[in-house]
Amino acid sequence: METSTLTSHTGPVRELGRRWLPSVAADPGVRAAGGDFACSPTGLWLALAAVAAGARGATAEELRALLGVAGDEAARAVTDAARGLARTDALAVATGVWARVPVHERLRAALPDVGFGTLGVSGTPDAAPSPPVDAWVREATGGLIGGLPVHLSPGIALLLVNALALKARWADPFDASETRDRPFTDASGAVHPVPTMHKQLPPSAAWHVGDVRVVELRCETRGDAPPALVRFVIGSPGRPAPEVLPAGWAPARLRAPVDADKVGVALPRLSLRTHLDVTGHGHAQALGLARCTGGDADFSGLSPEPLAVSEVVQEALVRVAEKGVEAAAVTAATMRALAFVQARVERIAFDRPFGVVVLDASGEVPLFVAWQATTPLSP
Repeated sequence: METSTLTSHTGPVRELGRRWLPSVAADPGVRAAGGDFACSPTGLWLALAAVAAGARGATAEELRALLGVAGDEAARAVTDAARGLARTDALAVATGVWARVPVHERLRAALPDVGFGTLGVSGTPDAAPSPPVDAWVREATGGLIGGLPVHLSPGIALLLVNALALKARWADPFDASETRDRPFTDASGAVHPVPTMHKQLPPSAAWHVGDVRVVELRCETRGDAPPALVRFVIGSPGRPAPEVLPAGWAPARLRAPVDADKVGVALPRLSLRTHLDVTGHGHAQALGLARCTGGDADFSGLSPEPLAVSEVVQEALVRVAEKGVEAAAVTAATMRALAFVQARVERIAFDRPFGVVVLDASGEVPLFVAWQATTPLSP
């Protein structure tokens, strides 16, 4: 039976990944990069779930449909999931909130592992990220990501940032002397020589999920915590990423063993970094995010000020080499203050004969009454 550090939230994270991957692959920046990308479904889920902790009404229902949680249950889920993930050796998880508006004390208490701070006021509309937030990002990712992936401006009322970072060695590193150039056929059909690592593995380290082949490498553990697992997936020629990648988290019942005594792996060294605007380029539509970014958003559980999501941006990287793997993702959600909705006004002008009634404190006894029929005289 499979276990997960995300426990009951595993399903929603996997489903978010399944829904998100097609729009990631179609993102203009990804297409311009030839189809290369790195992203973190878990990082996005954690960031949006922390935002959803303050959602109410229809906004909460929209986020619940994507995340599986919203409102008070989302706050508990963020805490439980982050603590569960942190039990994976060499994996760091952190979430921080910086605000220019009040944040309900009840929400702060419901997110005990989230750091809260004040967002400094900037002097220009296109201000760079404030150094304290950039420093937090660098520390939270062990220097893998150098700063916040969004620009801060005076119009940002609240910033929420989630960071995931993994720096791990392979339990059985590749022999660097075996790394040599090998042909790699890219998505366009062009062939290039690339540095490729080689290793032989036991057959239990590989399996099939349909026509997708999966190879698993284990990371080294430095104590009693279980290590991270890294799976490499490859489908039939021409199969797109959104169809192939989910095989990496397919349940054991869908896996078919390889029919071999050993598995010879030829794996290119790689370094991928991607910047994704999750509220643009079709991502929001794919994820069903509309109300939380609109003028009728309801985050009244987060702040007494009316807020809506402005941007959700993620920067992610994955590096694989002979000694190990490095991966990090920073997901930033910015929120703007909504203008108060103009109240409906019933205008009553006393511009013709009218009466005046002065009553006692009970509102029952007419102490004085008057009727103004002619042009009023100023006292």
